Amino acid sequence: MATDVSNQKFPFSLPDLPYAYEALEPSIDKQTMQIHHDKHHKTYVDKLNEAVEKEQGLHSMTLTELLRDLAKLPESIRTAVKNNGGGHLNHDFFWNIMGPPSKAEPGGALAAAIAKSFGTFADFKKRFGDTSGKHFASGWVALAVANGTQMLEIVELSGHEVVDSRAKTGVLILDVWEHAYYLKYQNRRPDFIAAWWNVVNWASAERRFERGSAAR
Repeated sequence: MATDVSNQKFPFSLPDLPYAYEALEPSIDKQTMQIHHDKHHKTYVDKLNEAVEKEQGLHSMTLTELLRDLAKLPESIRTAVKNNGGGHLNHDFFWNIMGPPSKAEPGGALAAAIAKSFGTFADFKKRFGDTSGKHFASGWVALAVANGTQMLEIVELSGHEVVDSRAKTGVLILDVWEHAYYLKYQNRRPDFIAAWWNVVNWASAERRFERGSAAR
């Protein structure tokens, strides 16, 4: 079952994957999924809880609210919340935008918006793939829709930056940190990106696009 940690409050928790660890093979291997989810993602959740625990006034805020209002947080925990909260949010998004291989392309309004913004679907895949392959150091690459519109853009996120939910809704996200692919692909990030398209959950992306298009 799909999860959404954006509305979680302290104490934050790590949801189970919405599919088996081996469900994305051969594109993403079982061992990578186990380490990535059970170790890396869990560490972000644990460190986020550690940062927020002693700040009683923050316990009523959702993860989205904390990340939107970083400037209002105590300076002593601001960086920890940004990095670990962003890691928690982005990883949950990443898990739920993937699934066992199904349809190879989006349909409906998302397909039309991709065509309007990028040309053909192949053009979009090439541009997204090129951006992801060239992204410097650790980070994420997302496809986002401007809230209340059907305007799409490719957004590069350094470290664990997140899509600014005040202005945009993330539709698709790819983790380009090395721990996402190094066991199977070593330094061959382009091979990982090419394989990742096989496990994109386009039904989930379409739902996110519809939600963002309707947001005000």
